[in-house]
Amino acid sequence: MTETANARKIAFATFVRRALDDARAMRAWSGTEVSRRTGVSRQTINRWVRGDWASDPEAERVVAFCEGLGLDPAAAFVALGWDRAAGPRVDPTPPPMDPDVEALLRRLVDPNVSDAEKFHIRETIRYLAYRPTLPAGVRNRGKQAG
Repeated sequence: MTETANARKIAFATFVRRALDDARAMRAWSGTEVSRRTGVSRQTINRWVRGDWASDPEAERVVAFCEGLGLDPAAAFVALGWDRAAGPRVDPTPPPMDPDVEALLRRLVDPNVSDAEKFHIRETIRYLAYRPTLPAGVRNRGKQAG
């Protein structure tokens, strides 16, 4: 996979994830409700969030997803690199990455790593990324000397 294709997948996955987060936070919609209102299956939405697609998403599905959530499809098209009027996207220099995260990313793209191991890495990352934040009082208990 080229760097450009990978960047487009990451950009679109970020767009979809933010749209889902907003739907959950602002409208209290579940994934099932988002799927029902957009007409895009949960499986497809989950693949988009993971960046797990071999060919570009169908434009009709992208439009349906956006319209179902009240979003402008042009924003999704820009993330996918489809907006020719906007010109080439210049991504800002990414912040330095933690070496452990870099190691995980290398394993995820390594063809010698099994699909099962990649699955477990993704599931663990997903769990950590979306788990609820602990209240400040609970977080600080571990820091107190005994």
